[in-house]
Amino acid sequence: MSSLVHIWQLGLKELRSLWRERLLLAFVLWAFTGAIYTAAKGAPDRLHRAPLAVVDEDRTPLSGRITEAFYPPTFMPPAHIDLREMDAGMDAGRYTFVLNIPPGFQRDVLAGRSPAIQLNVDATQMSQAFVGAGYIQSIALGEVNEYLQRERTQSVPPVDLAMRVRFNPSMNDSWFMGVMELMSNVTMLSIILTGAALIREREHGTIEHLLVLPLRPIEIMLAKVWSMALVVLVATAASLYVIVQGALGMPISGSVPLFLVGCALHLFATTSMGIYLGTVARSMPQLGLLMILVLLPLQMLSGGQTPRENMPDIVANIMLAAPTTHFVSLAQAILYRGAGVTIVWPQLAAIAAIGTVFFAGALWRFRAAVSRMQT
Repeated sequence: MSSLVHIWQLGLKELRSLWRERLLLAFVLWAFTGAIYTAAKGAPDRLHRAPLAVVDEDRTPLSGRITEAFYPPTFMPPAHIDLREMDAGMDAGRYTFVLNIPPGFQRDVLAGRSPAIQLNVDATQMSQAFVGAGYIQSIALGEVNEYLQRERTQSVPPVDLAMRVRFNPSMNDSWFMGVMELMSNVTMLSIILTGAALIREREHGTIEHLLVLPLRPIEIMLAKVWSMALVVLVATAASLYVIVQGALGMPISGSVPLFLVGCALHLFATTSMGIYLGTVARSMPQLGLLMILVLLPLQMLSGGQTPRENMPDIVANIMLAAPTTHFVSLAQAILYRGAGVTIVWPQLAAIAAIGTVFFAGALWRFRAAVSRMQT
């Protein structure tokens, strides 16, 4: 019972210490509010109001049909320009795409020839250029095929594709980006807060005060784990309701309490990682450098930014030892697809097992560091 009291009192001390670190508190507040909103809205995976111009040298119903197929929000309303204006407009950066429909295009299409449409792309706008070229090709070919089908056969096509998009019917990329940013910030903040708490104790000299008290290393470590995990967990729940569901308008399909249980297990693993890094680093700058080495693989290879199916098998298998891999899978299943505990229990079990291993390793390292201080 006395151990629980010690852990509780030490945890409250950590919370009071964090409250005095106003800059760190401001960072936590930004990470779970503005950072999530700007990541969701500021870097979409698809086009948004891409500037497009059309040089229509054919001026037929087919060329007009193709031109009218480009509209907001994917593209800005197409600007109709002459051929001599094309190079100047692209040089000035007014247009990312310029579509040139040659004379006699409709006539050649109906005659069974293969006329070419020239698409000029400003490749300095790399993200728009890569995605937009495929969009424009697909839209133009779709309009030509539909026009040909109606002009030649006047019949119903033999196969009709009925597409149903599940879990995100409007294919709103901000929903995905917002949740993935939240997952990344949960991992980042939990490691930073616990690692910084340990280094702060060493820099202020209070760790030596704790060592002369009748406290065991596991009590000191558990106090840092539960207090910093609680801060991140509360911030996560608030961000989920206020930012993700409120500001971004994402409907949450599954159980939020179940998601928070998974988040708590994930925090058990990541706060242990933070303590381990806090024993390795001797100062905050060193902790920052270690964070770069640890966070980049955890965030990029967990399946949140790149599907695990696209990774080499050896990388995908190695990342099964990281808690973020299972946490991302669990979060997507619960928040997007409404999965219950009967579906996500393997991820919960994997995170708990990995967290236990990380906690044991951090405790071993922390005990060794404490022994060196006492000698």
